[in-house]
Amino acid sequence: MGIGATAGVAAVGGIALSANASSDSKSSSSSSDTLVFDPDAYTKLTKSITDTAGTKHTVVYHFWKAITYVANPVDATYQSLIVSSPVSIDGRAVDASNAPILFANSIGGYLPASVATATEVGGGGSAMGGGAAPSGAPSSSASASASASASASASAPGANGNTNATGGATSSNQLLALAAGYVVIEPGARGRTLKNSGGEYYGTAPTAIVDLKAAVRYVRSNKGRIPGDVERIVSAGTSAGGALSSLLGASGDSPIYDTYLKALGAADASDAIFATGAWCPITDLEHADGAYEWNWGANDLSTGKLVDQTVSKALRARFAEYQAGLKLRGLGGFGPLNARNLDAYMVEQYLEPSATTYLAALSDSARATYLKANTFITWSGGKATFTWADFLTHVGARKKDAPAFDAFDLSAGENNEFGTGTTLARHFTAYGAQNDSTGLSSKRVPSDIPAKLDLMNPMYHLVEKVNPNRSKHWWIRLGTKDSDTSLTVAANLAARLDNLGDDVNHLYYWDEGHGSNTDPGDFITWIARVTGHQAKRR
Repeated sequence: MGIGATAGVAAVGGIALSANASSDSKSSSSSSDTLVFDPDAYTKLTKSITDTAGTKHTVVYHFWKAITYVANPVDATYQSLIVSSPVSIDGRAVDASNAPILFANSIGGYLPASVATATEVGGGGSAMGGGAAPSGAPSSSASASASASASASASAPGANGNTNATGGATSSNQLLALAAGYVVIEPGARGRTLKNSGGEYYGTAPTAIVDLKAAVRYVRSNKGRIPGDVERIVSAGTSAGGALSSLLGASGDSPIYDTYLKALGAADASDAIFATGAWCPITDLEHADGAYEWNWGANDLSTGKLVDQTVSKALRARFAEYQAGLKLRGLGGFGPLNARNLDAYMVEQYLEPSATTYLAALSDSARATYLKANTFITWSGGKATFTWADFLTHVGARKKDAPAFDAFDLSAGENNEFGTGTTLARHFTAYGAQNDSTGLSSKRVPSDIPAKLDLMNPMYHLVEKVNPNRSKHWWIRLGTKDSDTSLTVAANLAARLDNLGDDVNHLYYWDEGHGSNTDPGDFITWIARVTGHQAKRR
Protein backbone atom coordinates (compact mmCIF):
# COMPACT_ATOMS: atom_id res chain seq x y z
CA MET A 1 0.00 0.00 0.00
CA GLY A 2 1.47 3.35 -0.97
CA ILE A 3 0.94 6.69 0.74
CA GLY A 4 2.21 9.91 -0.78
CA ALA A 5 2.42 13.23 1.07
CA THR A 6 4.16 16.55 0.80
CA ALA A 7 5.10 18.39 3.96
CA GLY A 8 5.88 21.57 2.06
CA VAL A 9 8.51 24.21 2.67
CA ALA A 10 8.56 26.60 5.61
CA ALA A 11 10.84 29.22 7.07
CA VAL A 12 11.95 28.19 10.52
CA GLY A 13 13.34 31.29 12.15
CA GLY A 14 14.56 32.38 8.75
CA ILE A 15 15.99 28.92 7.99
CA ALA A 16 14.55 26.94 5.08
CA LEU A 17 13.18 23.57 6.10
CA SER A 18 11.45 21.29 3.63
CA ALA A 19 10.18 17.75 3.62
CA ASN A 20 8.25 15.39 1.39
CA ALA A 21 7.41 11.76 1.88
CA SER A 22 6.53 8.42 0.30
CA SER A 23 5.88 5.01 1.81
CA ASP A 24 5.19 1.30 1.65
CA SER A 25 3.60 -0.62 4.51
CA LYS A 26 4.44 -3.76 6.41
CA SER A 27 1.47 -6.05 6.90
CA SER A 28 1.36 -6.59 10.66
CA SER A 29 -0.46 -4.12 12.91
CA SER A 30 0.08 -3.05 16.48
CA SER A 31 -2.46 -3.61 19.22
CA SER A 32 -3.62 -1.02 21.71
CA ASP A 33 -5.03 -3.79 23.92
CA THR A 34 -1.71 -4.34 25.69
CA LEU A 35 1.24 -2.23 26.73
CA VAL A 36 3.72 -4.31 24.76
CA PHE A 37 5.20 -2.52 21.77
CA ASP A 38 5.12 -4.52 18.53
CA PRO A 39 8.42 -3.89 16.75
CA ASP A 40 7.06 -5.33 13.49
CA ALA A 41 3.95 -3.14 13.20
CA TYR A 42 5.50 -0.34 11.19
CA THR A 43 5.07 1.31 7.83
CA LYS A 44 8.24 2.05 5.88
CA LEU A 45 8.33 5.69 4.76
CA THR A 46 10.72 7.92 2.86
CA LYS A 47 11.05 11.64 3.54
CA SER A 48 13.25 14.34 2.06
CA ILE A 49 14.43 16.73 4.75
CA THR A 50 16.48 19.88 4.22
CA ASP A 51 18.66 20.70 7.22
CA THR A 52 19.49 24.16 8.54
CA ALA A 53 22.61 24.34 6.33
CA GLY A 54 20.44 23.85 3.24
CA THR A 55 21.55 20.26 2.62
CA LYS A 56 18.82 17.90 1.50
CA HIS A 57 18.75 14.42 3.06
CA THR A 58 16.73 11.38 2.03
CA VAL A 59 15.57 9.61 5.16
CA VAL A 60 14.01 6.15 5.12
CA TYR A 61 12.30 5.40 8.41
CA HIS A 62 9.90 3.04 10.13
CA PHE A 63 6.67 4.63 11.32
CA TRP A 64 4.33 3.17 13.92
CA LYS A 65 0.88 4.73 13.79
CA ALA A 66 -1.11 5.62 16.91
CA ILE A 67 -0.49 3.23 19.81
CA THR A 68 -2.52 3.57 23.01
CA TYR A 69 -0.07 4.01 25.88
CA VAL A 70 -2.28 3.12 28.88
CA ALA A 71 -4.27 -0.02 29.69
CA ASN A 72 -7.38 1.88 30.81
CA PRO A 73 -7.67 4.89 28.49
CA VAL A 74 -10.26 7.55 29.15
CA ASP A 75 -10.03 8.62 25.50
CA ALA A 76 -7.62 6.72 23.26
CA THR A 77 -7.98 9.42 20.60
CA TYR A 78 -5.64 11.48 22.75
CA GLN A 79 -3.91 8.88 24.91
CA SER A 80 -1.81 7.46 22.12
CA LEU A 81 1.59 8.06 20.57
CA ILE A 82 3.41 7.64 17.27
CA VAL A 83 6.98 6.43 16.74
CA SER A 84 9.42 7.22 13.91
CA SER A 85 12.81 5.51 13.68
CA PRO A 86 15.38 6.11 10.91
CA VAL A 87 16.56 3.13 8.88
CA SER A 88 18.83 4.89 6.41
CA ILE A 89 19.98 8.44 5.71
CA ASP A 90 21.20 9.29 2.22
CA GLY A 91 21.49 5.60 1.38
CA ARG A 92 23.60 4.67 4.43
CA ALA A 93 22.03 2.31 6.94
CA VAL A 94 21.41 3.73 10.41
CA ASP A 95 21.31 1.77 13.66
CA ALA A 96 18.90 3.70 15.90
CA SER A 97 18.65 1.06 18.61
CA ASN A 98 20.63 3.25 21.01
CA ALA A 99 19.86 6.65 19.56
CA PRO A 100 18.43 9.46 21.70
CA ILE A 101 14.64 9.68 21.73
CA LEU A 102 13.08 13.07 21.02
CA PHE A 103 9.79 13.02 22.94
CA ALA A 104 7.97 15.91 21.27
CA ASN A 105 4.53 17.05 22.38
CA SER A 106 2.38 19.38 20.26
CA ILE A 107 0.25 20.79 23.06
CA GLY A 108 -0.72 24.47 22.98
CA GLY A 109 -3.03 26.43 25.24
CA TYR A 110 -3.48 23.38 27.49
CA LEU A 111 -5.79 22.10 24.74
CA PRO A 112 -6.08 18.47 23.62
CA ALA A 113 -3.50 17.05 21.22
CA SER A 114 -4.08 13.96 19.11
CA VAL A 115 -1.95 11.77 16.88
CA ALA A 116 -4.82 9.38 16.15
CA THR A 117 -4.80 9.92 12.39
CA ALA A 118 -1.13 10.84 11.95
CA THR A 119 0.47 9.19 8.94
CA GLU A 120 4.07 10.38 9.23
CA VAL A 121 6.65 12.00 11.49
CA GLY A 122 5.55 15.42 12.71
CA GLY A 123 1.93 14.32 12.74
CA GLY A 124 1.10 15.50 16.24
CA GLY A 125 -1.60 18.17 16.42
CA SER A 126 -3.24 20.40 19.01
CA ALA A 127 -7.00 20.97 18.88
CA MET A 128 -6.77 24.72 18.69
CA GLY A 129 -10.22 25.48 17.38
CA GLY A 130 -8.86 27.31 14.36
CA GLY A 131 -5.93 29.29 15.78
CA ALA A 132 -3.11 30.26 13.47
CA ALA A 133 0.26 28.61 13.86
CA PRO A 134 2.93 30.78 15.45
CA SER A 135 6.03 32.09 13.74
CA GLY A 136 8.48 29.32 12.94
CA ALA A 137 5.95 26.51 12.47
CA PRO A 138 6.27 24.39 9.31
CA SER A 139 3.29 24.90 7.04
CA SER A 140 2.11 21.32 6.82
CA SER A 141 2.46 17.83 8.21
CA ALA A 142 0.31 14.75 8.64
CA SER A 143 -3.05 15.85 9.91
CA ALA A 144 -4.32 14.99 13.38
CA SER A 145 -7.99 14.80 14.21
CA ALA A 146 -9.85 15.86 17.33
CA SER A 147 -13.32 14.72 18.31
CA ALA A 148 -16.11 17.25 18.12
CA SER A 149 -16.30 17.42 21.90
CA ALA A 150 -12.66 18.53 22.04
CA SER A 151 -12.87 21.51 19.74
CA ALA A 152 -12.39 24.86 21.40
CA SER A 153 -15.68 26.71 20.91
CA ALA A 154 -15.92 30.45 20.43
CA SER A 155 -17.30 30.77 23.96
CA ALA A 156 -14.63 28.69 25.65
CA PRO A 157 -12.23 30.48 28.02
CA GLY A 158 -9.26 31.70 26.07
CA ALA A 159 -11.21 32.09 22.82
CA ASN A 160 -10.80 35.88 23.13
CA GLY A 161 -7.08 35.54 22.51
CA ASN A 162 -6.17 35.44 26.19
CA THR A 163 -4.58 32.06 25.71
CA ASN A 164 -1.38 30.69 24.24
CA ALA A 165 -0.07 29.45 20.93
CA THR A 166 -0.16 25.97 19.52
CA GLY A 167 2.76 23.61 20.11
CA GLY A 168 3.54 23.53 16.38
CA ALA A 169 6.41 26.00 16.60
CA THR A 170 8.92 23.29 17.36
CA SER A 171 7.68 20.68 14.87
CA SER A 172 10.84 21.39 12.85
CA ASN A 173 12.71 19.63 15.65
CA GLN A 174 11.09 16.30 14.78
CA LEU A 175 12.24 16.41 11.17
CA LEU A 176 15.76 17.51 12.01
CA ALA A 177 16.03 14.89 14.75
CA LEU A 178 15.01 12.14 12.35
CA ALA A 179 17.56 13.37 9.80
CA ALA A 180 20.21 13.28 12.56
CA GLY A 181 19.48 9.62 13.23
CA TYR A 182 17.38 10.07 16.38
CA VAL A 183 14.16 8.28 17.22
CA VAL A 184 11.13 10.59 17.37
CA ILE A 185 8.16 9.80 19.60
CA GLU A 186 5.15 12.11 19.57
CA PRO A 187 2.51 11.66 22.29
CA GLY A 188 -1.03 12.93 22.31
CA ALA A 189 -2.68 14.06 25.53
CA ARG A 190 -6.06 15.15 26.85
CA GLY A 191 -6.75 18.86 27.20
CA ARG A 192 -9.00 21.31 28.96
CA THR A 193 -11.88 21.55 26.45
CA LEU A 194 -12.71 17.83 26.37
CA LYS A 195 -16.24 17.17 27.59
CA ASN A 196 -18.22 13.93 27.80
CA SER A 197 -21.88 13.33 27.00
CA GLY A 198 -22.79 14.21 30.57
CA GLY A 199 -21.21 17.65 30.23
CA GLU A 200 -18.22 16.81 32.44
CA TYR A 201 -14.77 18.11 31.57
CA TYR A 202 -12.25 15.28 31.53
CA GLY A 203 -9.13 16.99 30.25
CA THR A 204 -8.48 19.66 32.88
CA ALA A 205 -5.52 19.73 35.29
CA PRO A 206 -3.62 17.55 35.86
CA THR A 207 -4.58 15.24 32.98
CA ALA A 208 -2.10 16.54 30.38
CA ILE A 209 0.97 15.92 32.53
CA VAL A 210 -0.41 12.60 33.74
CA ASP A 211 -0.87 11.50 30.13
CA LEU A 212 2.66 12.55 29.16
CA LYS A 213 4.06 10.68 32.14
CA ALA A 214 2.06 7.60 31.17
CA ALA A 215 3.47 7.85 27.64
CA VAL A 216 7.03 8.00 28.99
CA ARG A 217 6.31 4.97 31.17
CA TYR A 218 5.06 3.09 28.11
CA VAL A 219 8.26 3.90 26.24
CA ARG A 220 10.52 2.96 29.12
CA SER A 221 8.64 -0.28 29.84
CA ASN A 222 9.33 -1.38 26.26
CA LYS A 223 13.11 -1.15 26.50
CA GLY A 224 14.63 -3.47 23.91
CA ARG A 225 11.43 -3.56 21.86
CA ILE A 226 10.87 0.10 21.04
CA PRO A 227 13.68 1.75 19.05
CA GLY A 228 16.01 4.19 20.75
CA ASP A 229 17.72 4.49 24.12
CA VAL A 230 14.96 4.80 26.73
CA GLU A 231 17.53 6.18 29.18
CA ARG A 232 18.13 9.14 26.83
CA ILE A 233 14.66 10.61 26.38
CA VAL A 234 14.67 14.33 25.54
CA SER A 235 11.36 16.14 25.91
CA ALA A 236 10.32 19.12 23.77
CA GLY A 237 7.30 21.43 23.71
CA THR A 238 6.16 25.01 23.09
CA SER A 239 3.98 27.40 25.14
CA ALA A 240 1.73 25.24 27.36
CA GLY A 241 3.59 22.34 25.76
CA GLY A 242 6.82 23.98 26.90
CA ALA A 243 5.40 24.25 30.41
CA LEU A 244 4.47 20.57 30.33
CA SER A 245 7.89 19.65 28.96
CA SER A 246 9.46 21.58 31.87
CA LEU A 247 7.12 19.86 34.30
CA LEU A 248 7.90 16.45 32.84
CA GLY A 249 11.59 17.14 33.30
CA ALA A 250 11.24 18.50 36.83
CA SER A 251 8.84 15.89 38.21
CA GLY A 252 10.34 12.58 37.11
CA ASP A 253 9.07 9.71 39.28
CA SER A 254 7.37 12.05 41.76
CA PRO A 255 4.89 10.02 43.84
CA ILE A 256 2.23 12.75 43.79
CA TYR A 257 1.06 11.48 40.37
CA ASP A 258 0.88 7.80 41.27
CA THR A 259 -2.86 7.65 42.00
CA TYR A 260 -3.69 9.19 38.62
CA LEU A 261 -1.28 6.92 36.74
CA LYS A 262 -2.56 3.80 38.47
CA ALA A 263 -6.15 4.65 37.53
CA LEU A 264 -5.14 4.79 33.86
CA GLY A 265 -3.28 1.50 34.01
CA ALA A 266 0.02 3.14 33.16
CA ALA A 267 3.02 0.87 32.70
CA ASP A 268 5.00 -0.04 35.79
CA ALA A 269 8.12 1.89 34.84
CA SER A 270 9.93 5.15 35.49
CA ASP A 271 8.61 8.41 34.01
CA ALA A 272 11.90 10.28 34.48
CA ILE A 273 13.50 11.77 31.37
CA PHE A 274 17.12 12.60 30.59
CA ALA A 275 16.88 16.14 29.18
CA THR A 276 14.30 18.85 28.64
CA GLY A 277 13.66 21.32 25.82
CA ALA A 278 11.14 24.08 26.56
CA TRP A 279 10.15 26.97 24.30
CA CYS A 280 8.28 29.93 25.86
CA PRO A 281 6.90 27.85 28.76
CA ILE A 282 3.60 29.16 30.15
CA THR A 283 4.12 27.91 33.67
CA ASP A 284 4.24 28.83 37.39
CA LEU A 285 0.59 29.77 36.89
CA GLU A 286 -0.23 30.69 40.48
CA HIS A 287 2.40 33.45 40.32
CA ALA A 288 2.10 34.30 36.62
CA ASP A 289 -0.30 37.24 37.09
CA GLY A 290 2.12 39.05 39.38
CA ALA A 291 5.11 38.24 37.18
CA TYR A 292 3.22 39.54 34.14
CA GLU A 293 2.46 42.88 35.80
CA TRP A 294 6.03 43.22 37.06
CA ASN A 295 7.20 42.79 33.45
CA TRP A 296 4.47 44.39 31.32
CA GLY A 297 2.46 46.47 33.80
CA ALA A 298 3.44 49.80 32.25
CA ASN A 299 2.80 48.71 28.67
CA ASP A 300 -0.47 49.60 26.95
CA LEU A 301 -2.77 47.02 25.43
CA SER A 302 -3.03 46.94 21.64
CA THR A 303 -6.05 49.24 21.99
CA GLY A 304 -3.78 51.92 23.46
CA LYS A 305 -5.46 51.52 26.83
CA LEU A 306 -3.44 51.07 30.02
CA VAL A 307 -4.67 48.25 32.26
CA ASP A 308 -6.15 49.00 35.68
CA GLN A 309 -3.09 50.21 37.58
CA THR A 310 -4.62 49.42 40.98
CA VAL A 311 -4.84 45.78 39.94
CA SER A 312 -1.41 45.88 38.32
CA LYS A 313 0.22 47.41 41.41
CA ALA A 314 -1.40 44.87 43.76
CA LEU A 315 -0.20 41.98 41.62
CA ARG A 316 3.33 43.41 41.37
CA ALA A 317 3.47 43.56 45.17
CA ARG A 318 2.51 39.89 45.37
CA PHE A 319 5.18 39.02 42.86
CA ALA A 320 7.86 40.90 44.82
CA GLU A 321 7.05 38.80 47.87
CA TYR A 322 7.15 35.59 45.86
CA GLN A 323 10.41 36.48 44.13
CA ALA A 324 12.11 37.21 47.45
CA GLY A 325 10.92 33.89 48.83
CA LEU A 326 12.53 31.93 46.01
CA LYS A 327 16.00 33.00 47.20
CA LEU A 328 17.46 32.61 43.73
CA ARG A 329 20.91 33.63 42.62
CA GLY A 330 21.34 34.86 39.07
CA LEU A 331 23.43 33.15 36.45
CA GLY A 332 26.87 34.51 35.67
CA GLY A 333 27.60 35.36 39.31
CA PHE A 334 24.93 38.08 39.42
CA GLY A 335 24.01 37.41 43.04
CA PRO A 336 20.64 37.26 44.83
CA LEU A 337 17.61 38.09 42.68
CA ASN A 338 14.69 40.19 43.85
CA ALA A 339 12.01 42.38 42.32
CA ARG A 340 14.23 45.46 42.66
CA ASN A 341 17.16 44.15 40.62
CA LEU A 342 15.45 41.68 38.33
CA ASP A 343 15.21 44.27 35.56
CA ALA A 344 18.98 44.85 35.63
CA TYR A 345 19.53 41.09 35.65
CA MET A 346 17.25 40.52 32.66
CA VAL A 347 19.01 43.24 30.67
CA GLU A 348 22.54 42.12 31.57
CA GLN A 349 22.11 38.35 31.42
CA TYR A 350 19.67 37.94 28.55
CA LEU A 351 18.46 41.00 26.64
CA GLU A 352 21.71 42.78 25.79
CA PRO A 353 23.42 39.51 24.77
CA SER A 354 20.38 38.68 22.63
CA ALA A 355 20.46 42.04 20.87
CA THR A 356 24.24 41.79 20.48
CA THR A 357 24.00 38.39 18.81
CA TYR A 358 21.27 39.64 16.50
CA LEU A 359 23.10 42.82 15.49
CA ALA A 360 26.47 41.14 15.08
CA ALA A 361 24.96 38.75 12.55
CA LEU A 362 23.71 41.60 10.34
CA SER A 363 25.70 43.14 7.53
CA ASP A 364 27.17 46.56 8.28
CA SER A 365 24.50 48.30 6.24
CA ALA A 366 21.63 46.30 7.73
CA ARG A 367 22.96 46.95 11.24
CA ALA A 368 23.21 50.67 10.57
CA THR A 369 19.62 50.70 9.30
CA TYR A 370 18.36 48.81 12.37
CA LEU A 371 20.22 51.05 14.80
CA LYS A 372 18.90 54.18 13.04
CA ALA A 373 15.37 52.89 13.54
CA ASN A 374 16.07 51.83 17.16
CA THR A 375 18.03 54.67 18.69
CA PHE A 376 17.54 53.39 22.23
CA ILE A 377 20.35 50.90 21.55
CA THR A 378 23.95 51.99 22.00
CA TRP A 379 26.27 49.91 19.81
CA SER A 380 29.89 50.14 20.90
CA GLY A 381 32.75 47.69 20.74
CA GLY A 382 30.53 45.08 19.16
CA LYS A 383 28.07 45.13 22.06
CA ALA A 384 24.51 46.43 22.44
CA THR A 385 23.49 48.28 25.61
CA PHE A 386 20.18 49.87 26.65
CA THR A 387 17.87 50.31 29.64
CA TRP A 388 14.99 48.14 30.78
CA ALA A 389 12.55 51.03 30.36
CA ASP A 390 13.63 51.61 26.78
CA PHE A 391 13.37 47.88 26.08
CA LEU A 392 9.75 47.86 27.28
CA THR A 393 8.96 50.80 25.02
CA HIS A 394 10.57 48.93 22.13
CA VAL A 395 8.38 45.87 22.69
CA GLY A 396 5.22 47.95 22.70
CA ALA A 397 1.74 46.59 23.36
CA ARG A 398 1.22 43.82 25.86
CA LYS A 399 -0.93 40.91 24.72
CA LYS A 400 -3.06 40.33 27.82
CA ASP A 401 -5.25 42.35 30.16
CA ALA A 402 -4.88 42.25 33.94
CA PRO A 403 -5.01 39.73 35.45
CA ALA A 404 -3.51 37.83 32.54
CA PHE A 405 -4.14 34.28 33.72
CA ASP A 406 -6.69 34.12 36.55
CA ALA A 407 -9.16 36.54 34.97
CA PHE A 408 -11.76 38.11 37.26
CA ASP A 409 -14.47 37.07 34.77
CA LEU A 410 -13.06 33.52 34.39
CA SER A 411 -12.38 34.16 30.68
CA ALA A 412 -8.76 32.99 30.54
CA GLY A 413 -7.84 29.58 29.19
CA GLU A 414 -6.07 28.86 32.47
CA ASN A 415 -9.39 29.32 34.33
CA ASN A 416 -10.74 26.51 32.17
CA GLU A 417 -7.60 24.45 32.85
CA PHE A 418 -8.68 24.34 36.50
CA GLY A 419 -12.33 23.61 35.77
CA THR A 420 -13.84 20.44 37.20
CA GLY A 421 -16.87 18.24 36.68
CA THR A 422 -19.46 20.31 34.79
CA THR A 423 -17.86 23.58 35.96
CA LEU A 424 -16.23 25.20 32.95
CA ALA A 425 -13.76 27.48 34.73
CA ARG A 426 -12.57 28.30 38.24
CA HIS A 427 -10.26 30.71 40.00
CA PHE A 428 -6.91 29.31 41.10
CA THR A 429 -5.40 32.29 42.94
CA ALA A 430 -6.60 34.05 46.08
CA TYR A 431 -6.45 37.44 44.35
CA GLY A 432 -8.52 36.23 41.42
CA ALA A 433 -11.12 34.63 43.68
CA GLN A 434 -11.39 37.65 45.96
CA ASN A 435 -12.01 39.91 42.97
CA ASP A 436 -14.34 37.59 41.06
CA SER A 437 -16.73 39.50 38.83
CA THR A 438 -18.99 36.63 37.77
CA GLY A 439 -20.92 36.06 40.98
CA LEU A 440 -20.21 32.35 40.52
CA SER A 441 -17.30 32.20 42.95
CA SER A 442 -17.37 31.92 46.73
CA LYS A 443 -14.44 34.40 46.84
CA ARG A 444 -12.27 31.51 48.01
CA VAL A 445 -9.96 29.24 46.09
CA PRO A 446 -11.57 25.76 45.95
CA SER A 447 -9.97 23.31 48.36
CA ASP A 448 -8.64 20.97 45.66
CA ILE A 449 -6.79 23.72 43.78
CA PRO A 450 -3.54 23.94 45.83
CA ALA A 451 -2.74 20.27 45.21
CA LYS A 452 -3.49 20.66 41.51
CA LEU A 453 -1.19 23.66 41.30
CA ASP A 454 1.62 21.55 42.74
CA LEU A 455 0.88 18.88 40.12
CA MET A 456 1.14 21.49 37.36
CA ASN A 457 4.13 23.59 38.43
CA PRO A 458 7.76 22.56 37.79
CA MET A 459 8.89 25.00 40.48
CA TYR A 460 7.15 22.86 43.11
CA HIS A 461 9.56 20.02 42.23
CA LEU A 462 12.56 22.37 42.16
CA VAL A 463 11.93 24.57 45.19
CA GLU A 464 9.42 23.14 47.65
CA LYS A 465 10.12 19.44 47.10
CA VAL A 466 13.46 19.24 45.31
CA ASN A 467 13.27 16.19 43.08
CA PRO A 468 16.51 14.21 42.72
CA ASN A 469 15.08 12.39 39.69
CA ARG A 470 14.61 15.52 37.57
CA SER A 471 16.30 16.09 34.23
CA LYS A 472 19.80 17.45 34.64
CA HIS A 473 20.07 19.02 31.17
CA TRP A 474 17.85 21.93 30.06
CA TRP A 475 17.35 23.87 26.84
CA ILE A 476 15.08 26.92 27.36
CA ARG A 477 14.14 29.45 24.68
CA LEU A 478 11.72 32.35 24.10
CA GLY A 479 11.44 35.59 22.18
CA THR A 480 12.16 39.00 23.68
CA LYS A 481 8.83 40.28 22.34
CA ASP A 482 6.84 37.42 23.81
CA SER A 483 4.21 38.98 26.06
CA ASP A 484 2.14 35.80 26.37
CA THR A 485 3.75 35.58 29.80
CA SER A 486 6.46 37.37 31.77
CA LEU A 487 10.03 37.02 30.57
CA THR A 488 10.92 36.32 34.20
CA VAL A 489 9.11 32.96 34.25
CA ALA A 490 11.77 31.25 32.14
CA ALA A 491 14.55 33.24 33.82
CA ASN A 492 13.46 32.07 37.27
CA LEU A 493 13.21 28.48 36.06
CA ALA A 494 16.71 28.67 34.61
CA ALA A 495 18.14 30.33 37.71
CA ARG A 496 16.72 27.68 40.02
CA LEU A 497 18.03 24.86 37.84
CA ASP A 498 21.45 26.50 37.69
CA ASN A 499 21.42 26.96 41.48
CA LEU A 500 20.73 23.23 41.80
CA GLY A 501 23.80 22.49 39.66
CA ASP A 502 21.99 21.43 36.49
CA ASP A 503 23.27 22.06 32.95
CA VAL A 504 21.20 24.99 31.64
CA ASN A 505 21.32 26.38 28.10
CA HIS A 506 18.97 29.37 28.15
CA LEU A 507 18.69 32.36 25.84
CA TYR A 508 16.18 34.77 24.33
CA TYR A 509 15.59 35.40 20.62
CA TRP A 510 15.84 39.12 19.87
CA ASP A 511 12.67 40.73 18.47
CA GLU A 512 10.92 37.37 18.24
CA GLY A 513 7.45 36.68 19.59
CA HIS A 514 5.63 33.71 21.07
CA GLY A 515 6.47 30.28 19.70
CA SER A 516 9.72 31.18 17.97
CA ASN A 517 12.40 28.56 17.35
CA THR A 518 15.24 30.21 15.45
CA ASP A 519 18.03 27.75 16.28
CA PRO A 520 16.56 24.25 15.77
CA GLY A 521 19.82 22.91 14.38
CA ASP A 522 21.63 23.94 17.54
CA PHE A 523 19.06 22.06 19.62
CA ILE A 524 19.72 18.87 17.65
CA THR A 525 23.46 19.31 18.14
CA TRP A 526 22.90 19.95 21.86
CA ILE A 527 21.03 16.65 22.17
CA ALA A 528 24.03 14.80 20.72
CA ARG A 529 26.35 16.58 23.13
CA VAL A 530 24.43 15.99 26.34
CA THR A 531 23.52 12.38 25.50
CA GLY A 532 26.98 11.52 24.18
CA HIS A 533 25.40 10.17 21.00
CA GLN A 534 27.43 9.32 17.93
CA ALA A 535 25.40 8.23 14.91
CA LYS A 536 26.02 4.66 13.80
CA ARG A 537 25.88 4.42 10.02
CA ARG A 538 26.92 1.51 7.86
